[in-house]
Amino acid sequence: MDILCSFYNRDGEPFESSPEHILHKAHEVFKKTTGLQMETMGELEYYIIADDEEIYEVPDQKGYHESAPFNKFTEYRVEAMRLIAQAGGLIKYGHSEVGNFTKDGKIYEQNEIEFLPTNIEDAADQLVVAKWIMRQLAYEYGVTLTFAPKITVGKAGSGMHVHCKFTKDGKSVMVNKGELSDYGKKAIAGYMDAGTSLPAFGNPNPLSFLRLVPHQEAPTSLCWSYSNRSALVRVPLGWINNGKDMSANANPLEKKSNKDFSEKQTFEWRASDGCADMYLLMAALCAAARHGFEMPNALEVAEKTYVGLGVNIHDDKNKKLQESLEQLPDSCVAAAKELDKDREIYTAKGVFSDAIVDYMIKYLTNFNDANLRKELGNDNEKIMKLVKENIHVG
Repeated sequence: MDILCSFYNRDGEPFESSPEHILHKAHEVFKKTTGLQMETMGELEYYIIADDEEIYEVPDQKGYHESAPFNKFTEYRVEAMRLIAQAGGLIKYGHSEVGNFTKDGKIYEQNEIEFLPTNIEDAADQLVVAKWIMRQLAYEYGVTLTFAPKITVGKAGSGMHVHCKFTKDGKSVMVNKGELSDYGKKAIAGYMDAGTSLPAFGNPNPLSFLRLVPHQEAPTSLCWSYSNRSALVRVPLGWINNGKDMSANANPLEKKSNKDFSEKQTFEWRASDGCADMYLLMAALCAAARHGFEMPNALEVAEKTYVGLGVNIHDDKNKKLQESLEQLPDSCVAAAKELDKDREIYTAKGVFSDAIVDYMIKYLTNFNDANLRKELGNDNEKIMKLVKENIHVG
């Protein structure tokens, strides 16, 4: 269900728009301003909840890339991917995820379906259609499926990571001489500068901020790195043509290849989750990327917010580093305040109107969750009440 439907502008006149139109406007402005096209791909994480058959059990939080019969819903995932592909979705692959636990006679199994990069507008369409297909299929299977970012404390939450890529005349501009290009770094700088307000679009529910906590493979600090899952933006290393053949390194009998895979290079925004309206999120990411290209000090910002490969920001030995970095908001109320502060990033060139931003600020503020983490504490009954109320958001 769309967050944004209709509302009134500052002059009291009815204003109607659609998230799809906002995304189209964002991309058109981006193309005109930068001379580039933006491609994205989503990674849909979800839990399936079903009766526990107590057979071929997987240890708690050890489900990553588990196979059947230990992974109970491989068949569902394959069928979902087949239907999504038939509906036009560009599927990369699917796999089981970390989250796996049992409680009160139920199994909670986390899986993920990843897409391929495509035009940012098509990418949003595909995710919306995919979520509808997956819910309908879950109903037919007689199981509950949820994209909610957090369904219990202490277990892996579900994100909706977005990989970004920029092209010119159909060719990727993400890599230059075997390294991430200045195009990529400038866009990342835009995400660092807009990082505290982007959750207003990517995490528009109180459950979102129960996921964005340390030690749960979710980001909390504004920084980026290569292949670092504790960073807000992660740059996968596998596609950069840096003279290394990962396939040959992993398989000694494999012949080394000089094939250039740099066309596949992306970077990954890791904060957002399935609560997001896909069109508004993609539009906001597009606006923030354009902002990065327009920042005169973008490369300096990128350098300042970079953390080393393999550096776990949440490790106690890196406490000083973590304290030096700006933090993501901890509630919808805080995200609304950051959106108000950064509104010009989104309203520039008429992409988001002030009326839209005002609507989002009101929508988020109405959750009144500024002290939610403290109020919930470890009270499982209160937490599960919140989960039940929001389990089918997004």
